[in-house]
Amino acid sequence: MFVVVASLTCAARGAAQERIDPMAATVAQWFTMIERSFVGLADAMPAEKYGFKPTDGEFKTVRAFGEQVKHVACGNFGFFNEIEKKEPPANCDTGGPSPARTKAELMTYLRESFNYAQSVLQTMTSANALEPAGGPYGGQSTRLGLTTLAVWHASDHYGQLVVYLRMNGIVPPASQPPRSR
Repeated sequence: MFVVVASLTCAARGAAQERIDPMAATVAQWFTMIERSFVGLADAMPAEKYGFKPTDGEFKTVRAFGEQVKHVACGNFGFFNEIEKKEPPANCDTGGPSPARTKAELMTYLRESFNYAQSVLQTMTSANALEPAGGPYGGQSTRLGLTTLAVWHASDHYGQLVVYLRMNGIVPPASQPPRSR
């Protein structure tokens, strides 16, 4: 069921991107791609494995799978709050203020963060993309700079969580062969 809902949401978002400024649409296509990949990856990990973190090798002081999902969600809120010149959530490095703990709660928080980010992203235009924006998470930058940072941030954690899935014998959804219909 989730795949159908996500596909409709992404398709609707794709149609909306055609109506937004080309500056926003350019970044939104990449943000939408990491959103699909990240949400699919987070959903692929069983709930009982959300506390997993590697211990063998050089994996000292790493976040558990669920902690990384929460960190990315908080980061999305943080970067896009900074674009809107709002106070970002505190302490995203340690999970931020959201009380989300379970897989279901974290998936809701993650989806909310991407939806919020997409709504802010769609307000970017060629005229305002280089307006100064920033704060504790993005540093001093521009609206465009913070959106590209958000894409990088989610992509960086996506790569880390691919390793976590594979360490648990799970092939990430983006690496699975397409299902025949």
